[in-house]
Amino acid sequence: MEWMVEHLSLVMVGLILLIALLALRRTVGRLLRLGARTGVGLGVLALFSQLSGMLGIHLGVNLVNALVLGVLGVPGFGLLLLLNWALAGV
Repeated sequence: MEWMVEHLSLVMVGLILLIALLALRRTVGRLLRLGARTGVGLGVLALFSQLSGMLGIHLGVNLVNALVLGVLGVPGFGLLLLLNWALAGV
């Protein structure tokens, strides 16, 4: 009986977290998918940075650019290239 009283708070916290995850299942899934796509975008930026010396185009490998690629995909890559071109003349 003492064990149950001592660990009741841990059980309650676990149940609350389980209920919160079930309630926010769609949101958590979307955040995980965004994280995965951002990771892929970061990988694409890293590969592009290796090839960019030959092409003369330079994009920064950072979280903001990776998020743009994660959210927008291929059109986001074009947007980053256009922004790089437009801001190069400034």
